[in-house]
Amino acid sequence: MAGGEGTRLRPLTSNQPKPMLPLANRPLMEHVVLLLRRHGFEEIVVTVAFMANAVRSYFGDGSELGVRMVYATEETPLGTAGSVLNARDELDERFLVISGDVLTDLNLGAIVAFHEERGALATLALHSVPNPLEFGIVIAREDGSVERFLEKPTWGQVFSDTINTGIYVLEPEIFDFIPKEGPSDFSADVFPAVLAANRPIFGCISEGYWEDVGTTEAYLKAHNDVLDRRVRVEVEGFQLRPGVWLGSGSTIDPSAIVEGPALIGDNCSIGPGAVIGQYATLGDNVRVAEAAEVHHSVLGDNCYVGSGARVEGAAVARACDLRERSRCEPGAVLGESCRIGPGAEVRAGVKVYPFKVVEAGALVNSSIVWESKGSRSLFGRDGVRGIANVDIHPELAVRLSMAWVSTLGRGASITASRDTSRTARMLKRAIMVGCNAAGVNVGDLEVATVPVVRHHIRNSSARGGVTVRLAADDPQSVVIRFFDAEGLDIDESTQRKIERMYYREEFRRVLAPEIGDIDFPARAVEQYTADLVAAVSSTERRASGVKLVLDLSYGSASFVMPNVLAKIDADVLVVNPFAHTAGMISVDRQANAQRVAELVRASGSQLGAVVDADGEHLTIVDDSGTVLTDDQALLALLQLVVAAEPGARVVLPVSVPDAAAQICRAAGATITDAKLSSANLMELAAEPGVAFAASQSGGFIWPRFLPAYDAAATVVMLVELLARSGEPLSKVVAGLPPAHLSRRRVVTAWEHKGLLMRNLVEHLADRPTVLVDGVKVLEPGGWALVLPDPEEPVTHVWAEGPTLEAARARAAEYADLIEGLLAGAPS
Repeated sequence: MAGGEGTRLRPLTSNQPKPMLPLANRPLMEHVVLLLRRHGFEEIVVTVAFMANAVRSYFGDGSELGVRMVYATEETPLGTAGSVLNARDELDERFLVISGDVLTDLNLGAIVAFHEERGALATLALHSVPNPLEFGIVIAREDGSVERFLEKPTWGQVFSDTINTGIYVLEPEIFDFIPKEGPSDFSADVFPAVLAANRPIFGCISEGYWEDVGTTEAYLKAHNDVLDRRVRVEVEGFQLRPGVWLGSGSTIDPSAIVEGPALIGDNCSIGPGAVIGQYATLGDNVRVAEAAEVHHSVLGDNCYVGSGARVEGAAVARACDLRERSRCEPGAVLGESCRIGPGAEVRAGVKVYPFKVVEAGALVNSSIVWESKGSRSLFGRDGVRGIANVDIHPELAVRLSMAWVSTLGRGASITASRDTSRTARMLKRAIMVGCNAAGVNVGDLEVATVPVVRHHIRNSSARGGVTVRLAADDPQSVVIRFFDAEGLDIDESTQRKIERMYYREEFRRVLAPEIGDIDFPARAVEQYTADLVAAVSSTERRASGVKLVLDLSYGSASFVMPNVLAKIDADVLVVNPFAHTAGMISVDRQANAQRVAELVRASGSQLGAVVDADGEHLTIVDDSGTVLTDDQALLALLQLVVAAEPGARVVLPVSVPDAAAQICRAAGATITDAKLSSANLMELAAEPGVAFAASQSGGFIWPRFLPAYDAAATVVMLVELLARSGEPLSKVVAGLPPAHLSRRRVVTAWEHKGLLMRNLVEHLADRPTVLVDGVKVLEPGGWALVLPDPEEPVTHVWAEGPTLEAARARAAEYADLIEGLLAGAPS
């Protein structure tokens, strides 16, 4: 399989297909061909697509490598299975499928033998990896038969670290399961069909080395592993000493230092005082001048490193020219034929695309810049988050917005908003510049709550939206959030698509006449208010005379709540009603809730609430002046909803207490389990027939009005539901079933998360589990939920028991189990 473009490796692959990327001075695919020959495969069919001639011209008919090679060309992308189907004429007996762009020394003969012994239609080579998120996970039984597939999971779906390597042994009958038209993939289309037909499909766990060389980091690591002899591949050259190879015709000045492990290609020249440090790989015809240094780096053929220059931790493509005193810092990547002028510096993480010239003395830091938080992905739980003007700065905002709207059509419109802070104003302006530069129009709501933005998107021609706001828990940090055409948080697949566009820097740039425009939509708040009140037709009548105490947290809710409260004709005492940044930053949710509780008791109000600055979440205070916990508020609202609408369908996170199920059973209502992520909760809430959804952090969703968190809607709906029930909120709370939850955190290295979840699932194989998000184990009188965190090196444990002490003991038991499993993980 040699059709890969290697987009994540650009600019190294800008001018060549990924299988031709040099690794240890051979194309990646040549290592694979040599591995095949070593295991007796001498007839090879190569599927080619992107820059196919580069592959054909190098390998020819394969005779120079002792094999016979023929080629099958894809005119359009056909997927992994479609490309094999395209080569069907050459595949009339049992055959093996392998990627031409991985580095591996797996025992292919053992995989074939495993396949024969079990009489399989298809056998998949499986391998354990530290981080399985970017791969397809395969769950196999003890006999090796495949139970299920999961393509590119989230951490909440990781139940194993055993991944699909893309190496398959197949019988020709497999073609009966490959669609004859259009693209298709083995993991997504073919193998599930084989499973459904009850045909034998097995997974063979293979020992040895396997690395998907898909990123620059993996590319450098693969070289290090070759030099450390962790993978069995052929390395050309004379071995000066263990770990140091020197190619034919190369010379090293006596005063130069070669530390090793290192690989120096043919016809290289190492000048006086030069240093070839550890894990340096030099291609053929590389010249390293006097006092220059190369450490932990890969240099392609025909590169020049000038006197006093230093290359450390970088990947440099062929024919690059680094002049005297220039610098390439760790993570820098240079495409083919770049020229770095004297004294210039290519800063850490920067990519320079092919044929670019960097002027003398320039500091290049405008490409991909390492973020201070060391995030493993651009998107976190709530969007793109980081320290303002450090991690999240105007340059990032422009590029990020261009990546986002490049996924939309030219001429599309989006909606933008912010909170009251100057930081958000600055970054929103940068985002709008990026949108316009990519040919997208912006409707600027200026300062608005998140629910108003969502509502406006749903009721306009906008293809999506973006909002910039200070992080609720850290005034130094800012969050950029993106919404789809329905006003909901963009899903994980869209996030990954934006990340790919961002890191490749493949943004759409339009001509001057096509540059987008900015306008300022009128009456967005008024329309939101009218639609909200219309959604609860009897609110005006029933809320008349109701006394409320509301704290608006100095946020943008101050622009919305007066309109809403005026419409429902309630008697309202408003605290902190004026929007300004200093007050918003200083808000303490619990302290403000206690103040509202005092005012509720003093005024004899029926209800109190603290609305967050963004208008999404709230803390509820009942008529007795008791501040409800988030779980109490969820259960109380749930009780009111199902009492008013028996048989309702609700969506709740898989971590809610069992009391929620008791409440629903009593009313004939049904619960749909959701992941803990807001995006998944909103996605499920948007399905037809859902009456209510909620998080466990004060976020409540009323899908018939807006399938997203909305504090204003919650206040209105709560007033209406209490009026319909005829009971005070305190009585509703007093009648709730008991709930006892406990939570623990266990520090878990990123590279151990996949292994932990696999071992945990195996350890709990005899217990009933729910695998919606993480692993939820059903226990007598409660449950335990284990879920890896997507942003931190932590695993969360939630537990419920018949008493608080029992819940704490259960949480501690599972935390100890996790620590025990981690103690046995390889270091």
